[in-house]
Amino acid sequence: MSIERIESTQRMSRIVKHNGTVYLCGQTAGEAQWDIKEQTQRCLDKVDDLLAKAGSSRNEILSVTIYIRDMKDFAAMNEVWDAWVADCEKPARACVEARMARPEILVELSVTAAYA
Repeated sequence: MSIERIESTQRMSRIVKHNGTVYLCGQTAGEAQWDIKEQTQRCLDKVDDLLAKAGSSRNEILSVTIYIRDMKDFAAMNEVWDAWVADCEKPARACVEARMARPEILVELSVTAAYA
């Protein structure tokens, strides 16, 4: 069994690859001046970058869990999400309201994808 860990720190790995599956650490973009749309876009940009490093892409995403600080932002977050997945295969997805690690974080994405 081979497990590859990429961009590891003392706490976590940003990417873990195992048995054709890529697991990304939670992606956030919490700057106090950014609204939900900006944070969502920046998270998705990070996901694209990490998937590319792992030899995958958004078309290979299997599942995404979206943690959102306040469901009042659900529609605005979905506008950005819908544009991002418009031209690709749609993953399984869940979205839950959650308390974040820092108050400026409005959204966090947890992504699992396939790779060849």
